[in-house]
Amino acid sequence: EHAELLSADVLVISDTSLFAKGLPAICYGLRGILYFQIDVEVARHDLHSGSYGGSVGNPIDVLAHIIAGLKDAQGRVLIPGFYDEVLPLTRRERDEFGRLPYTDAGYLEETGAPALFGEPGYTTFERVWARPTVEPNGVWGGFTGEGTKTVLPARASAKISCRLVPDQDPARVSHHFRDHVRRLCPPWARISITDFHHGRPALTPIDHPAVQATARALEAGFGVRPVFVRAGGSIPAATTMQEALGAPAVLMGIGLPDDHAHAPNERLDVETFHAGVRSAIHLWAELASISL
Repeated sequence: EHAELLSADVLVISDTSLFAKGLPAICYGLRGILYFQIDVEVARHDLHSGSYGGSVGNPIDVLAHIIAGLKDAQGRVLIPGFYDEVLPLTRRERDEFGRLPYTDAGYLEETGAPALFGEPGYTTFERVWARPTVEPNGVWGGFTGEGTKTVLPARASAKISCRLVPDQDPARVSHHFRDHVRRLCPPWARISITDFHHGRPALTPIDHPAVQATARALEAGFGVRPVFVRAGGSIPAATTMQEALGAPAVLMGIGLPDDHAHAPNERLDVETFHAGVRSAIHLWAELASISL
């Protein structure tokens, strides 16, 4: 409504983190998001599985079939059209990701997972930062209390999110998702799909003058060349401001990966904070010296 009052050449957002302590990072890309709830209903109310099992369909079976039909065994999404608009990584981006100080063993230690998983042909960071995903976030239905209860449930539900990458359009992906899920639902079950919210992905090219100015400012503030990363998460406000103001966004955060963001005992490292202040001061001078 008041875009002219907020007009800017570049948006600088500090809502990301360093790659590691002492190693600043410029986040130049964010994944977008779609969030759905799927509700499957068969009977009007729960039934006795002995009296009705085998003659009335089970919505948990339907939901399991739908979820299993979203991805293959290696994690590649099976929704037709899902990958049509995905912007491929450039050679430079893959090289930048490849030089990050990272090991699979450290990642497994961090997550507690027994092994890595994901699309063949991509590294861990490429999967998390530059590939779209579909993830069930929660599933419920039937009897889940202690003990036993031979119920044939009337309904089952799941919450499912999609992480999107540049140039995927949330509206088109939502359409593909809905069509695919409805095709997987048998005619003897009723299904509803609720779209809770969405956010577009964001990308500012590494060679953009504002990104390079930020790199010089961080190097001056921290004394070391920053690395270029993307983020697997989403910051819908960033893309909203980009679209409304027509300005590129540069994410220059000064948090650390172990700052416990949004959790109890959230913290900010003082030494890193001071380096961030120095970097911000240098950034003003750097931006003033270039044409945007």
